[in-house]
Amino acid sequence: MTISFVGVGRMGANMARRLKDQGFALAAVFDAHRPTAEALAAELGCAAPATLAETAAGTDCVVTVVTDDAAQRAIFLRPGDNLLAAAAGKLFVNCATLSPAVHVEIERVAEAAGALSLEACMASSIPQARDGTLFLMCGGRPEAFARARPVLDALGSNVRHVGPAGTAAQVKALVNMVMNINTAGLAEGLGLGAALGLDLAMLREIFGATGAASRVLVTDGEDMQNRDHACFFSAAHAAKDSGIALALGQEAGLDLPLAAATKAQYDRMVAAGLGELDKSGVAELTFPGRGGK
Repeated sequence: MTISFVGVGRMGANMARRLKDQGFALAAVFDAHRPTAEALAAELGCAAPATLAETAAGTDCVVTVVTDDAAQRAIFLRPGDNLLAAAAGKLFVNCATLSPAVHVEIERVAEAAGALSLEACMASSIPQARDGTLFLMCGGRPEAFARARPVLDALGSNVRHVGPAGTAAQVKALVNMVMNINTAGLAEGLGLGAALGLDLAMLREIFGATGAASRVLVTDGEDMQNRDHACFFSAAHAAKDSGIALALGQEAGLDLPLAAATKAQYDRMVAAGLGELDKSGVAELTFPGRGGK
């Protein structure tokens, strides 16, 4: 199976490197920022076509890792140049966190063009992309999942088919909603601890041994204390993903006040020019003496 990638930022590039390491034939890489694609193509020894149509033409499987709904629709539906120009017989594996309806739409247009489409939503970050330990939640037709399985198994240590198109995106939205709420809550707890003059290392240790424990305590707690916000999952993406969850809540007729408050915090970061910090940067709004009130 030959593979091409569309969207080779931090996640996409490391996924491409992983597949190359695992012996897959990489045909091409494409990115909206052409120098990024050209640099990765030189590193991996593959092509960097100027068009989406060329990127899809010479491959069996196209993995897409783009930023949002608009970008996903553009690569499949943009007039004049898109991935469906010669899509018959191809497999598209779409890894971005998108609105569930967009994944359903992409499956529909891909199948109309004679291709298969699978959503493969990722609940992991950059190091896991590089070492092949992603958690992948997949939605789509069983035959698409079966065909994609060799690629998925090379990228992930935990691969699950959770239902038809759109289902994996729903699950991923809920994962990120809860993660973002936990992250904002941890920032408030540690920020208040700092304001009270408590030893934050001691506080984090006690959090970890009690009901205040969470995965983000492990991944983000020390970074919040030390103001180390090197980006693994950006505040801008946290705001976007919280918005997807809130929209699902509205469709279901639910009030989600914690998700709404969390999105407001990440929106504040974006408005303050901090959107490219890691999600741990929400602590900048809560710790005394930093950017918050």
